[in-house]
Amino acid sequence: LQRSQQLKRSAWLAPAPCRLSSGLPVNIGVLFVPQQEAWVVERMGKFHRILEPGLNFLIPLLDRIRYVQSLKEIVINVPEQSAVTLDNVTLQIDGVLYLRVMDPYKASYGVEDPEYAVTQLAQTTMRSELGKLSLDRVFRERESLNANIVDAINQASDYWGIRCLRYEIKDIHVPPRVKESMQMQVEAERRKRAMVLESEGTRESAINVAEGQKQAQILASEAEKAEQINKAAGEANAVLVKARAKAEAIQLLAAALAQQHGSAAASLSVAEQYVSAFSKLAKDSNTLLLPSNTGDVSSMVAQALGIYTSLTKPQAVKTQEEVPPAREDPQPPPAELLKAEEASSS
Repeated sequence: LQRSQQLKRSAWLAPAPCRLSSGLPVNIGVLFVPQQEAWVVERMGKFHRILEPGLNFLIPLLDRIRYVQSLKEIVINVPEQSAVTLDNVTLQIDGVLYLRVMDPYKASYGVEDPEYAVTQLAQTTMRSELGKLSLDRVFRERESLNANIVDAINQASDYWGIRCLRYEIKDIHVPPRVKESMQMQVEAERRKRAMVLESEGTRESAINVAEGQKQAQILASEAEKAEQINKAAGEANAVLVKARAKAEAIQLLAAALAQQHGSAAASLSVAEQYVSAFSKLAKDSNTLLLPSNTGDVSSMVAQALGIYTSLTKPQAVKTQEEVPPAREDPQPPPAELLKAEEASSS
């Protein structure tokens, strides 16, 4: 009987399992609970209350501190595990889990070992999520993978009074052969991009050269067009200027011929031009066609004057018809004009 009583007493005074804490405090009646901790008190083996931070009073021997839960954020390393992807590639993956105790009562009485339960749940959820993704998507969708694991853990840990804040994948180890294949794929993809970029650069260069040649030809044609227009305008202006100058020269010549001794001056000018032209006959070519009376200067001058007189005679007759003569007895024509008329008639 004494032995059984001692065993019962030793079982009653045995330390209770501590979760998320290093030890259990002893009930001495007056207790000071630290901040961010929750002490679960049992009275005579039944849940009594949860002590708040600060000063608390308990009844010795009747009240017992059964669990001490930390309300701080807890970091748990998830051990490395193997998982098979959708395309049958075996990966070695590990992570880190961040959680917090939200309800000390559920964390104490809802599950035996919260840390172990959450760790196992994270591993199984990780294997399940990796089985839905291919190898390429695993590296691209790490954020979505972490979010899916957190949602799955929170759905199960709600009954345990624990909330998973986030889950992060630390390392993903790929088999050596798969890693070599991925490296070769990356190199091939980079060579492909380099060739594509080089071809696009060549194409852009050819397009730029063609566009430059096109613009050059257009500008050259426009410049040639503008040059021809300017040249035509210049020639037209030159023709007009020459015509005006010739008209003014003819007017001045007509006015000079109308003056006294104008015919004699014209005869002198014709004679000078004839002598100048005759002196240039043998300079350009060896074959010459000469009139029979080349040496007779006076006859040639007379012939030229006769042509001039025949051209100006109709104009003089018209002028005489329009304007009545100032006097009845006109002066006889000079002897040079008579000789020119005889030569022209002959």
